[in-house]
Amino acid sequence: MSQNKNALIRYKTIDKCLQNKYRQWTLEDLIECCSQALEEYEGRENPISKRTIQMDIQLMRSEKLGYNAPIVVYDKKYYKYEDEDFTITDIPLTETDMNVLTETVSMLKQFKDFSLFNDVSDILQRLEDKIYAEKSHTKPVIYLDKNEKLKGLHYLDEIYQAIIKKMVLIITYKSFKSRDETKFHFHPFILKEFNNRWFLIGKKKKSQPITNLALDRIISIDYDFNLPYLEEDFDAESYYKNVIGVTVNSGLQPRRIELWIDAENAPYVLTKPLHPTQRLIQENEDKSIIVHLFIIPNYEMERLLLGFGCGIEILRPEGFRKRMKEILQKALTKYDEQDSMP
Repeated sequence: MSQNKNALIRYKTIDKCLQNKYRQWTLEDLIECCSQALEEYEGRENPISKRTIQMDIQLMRSEKLGYNAPIVVYDKKYYKYEDEDFTITDIPLTETDMNVLTETVSMLKQFKDFSLFNDVSDILQRLEDKIYAEKSHTKPVIYLDKNEKLKGLHYLDEIYQAIIKKMVLIITYKSFKSRDETKFHFHPFILKEFNNRWFLIGKKKKSQPITNLALDRIISIDYDFNLPYLEEDFDAESYYKNVIGVTVNSGLQPRRIELWIDAENAPYVLTKPLHPTQRLIQENEDKSIIVHLFIIPNYEMERLLLGFGCGIEILRPEGFRKRMKEILQKALTKYDEQDSMP
């Protein structure tokens, strides 16, 4: 591996460490993490000197690399980013970078008609738009939903690497329902995005069910190189075939959910089905429709259907209809309470 590549791996590793503000980082900690990262990429031990990491930090602070990283020392031993939101991955692209990206996109577009590229054609379009906007100093013409305040996104690449390299994670996690954070081993299978949030899917132990973890609830990530990775033939398409979102209620079977959709919302539901199993079973004279889904009810499905308000009615099954009715009646009491206030 070239020395330039070694240096880039060290910069990226230092950056990831300093993004984790929940831990105090000494110079020795940074040396250890960089050594592990290089060993992981090269497949052999690669000792790093204290002087090398000190020079790396100086370079990251300087304008030479274009980072201008706000790395500070506190209590005379710990390193951190003065700006907690800083990361070297947010540095603007240089003109050379832009030219290389432009050539790469042009090359990939030559293969856009191959079935292999069907799933990434929209990504190429968005990338081309972003490059054009940067080079011409104009506003992009393609806008995507994104949440700049969403936590945990800096773990994406780290988790991705752990999945493809079959590494066991040690995750410190705090769910919304828990008062305290917990630490546990986790065998990562896939990453899944839903409703502009990212989730890690895997298992804590072989005997336990598949679990999903929200990346924005992860406090920190470490590794256990001594624990064997749980080899499991996990089929994501099959696992999520009959659900909306990421929650799969184990033990439940798919059910036929029949819905009435009013005339205002019918065109949206027809052109963007609620789920791949959606089937139109009746069109009414008033332009309303009746459709059915064959899915496993879960929290995400309920939120989706409740979002239609009065534009949707659950016809059957009776138990699910009753549950949704109770939720709506409870919501209505909130407004009744407000109306009765002086």
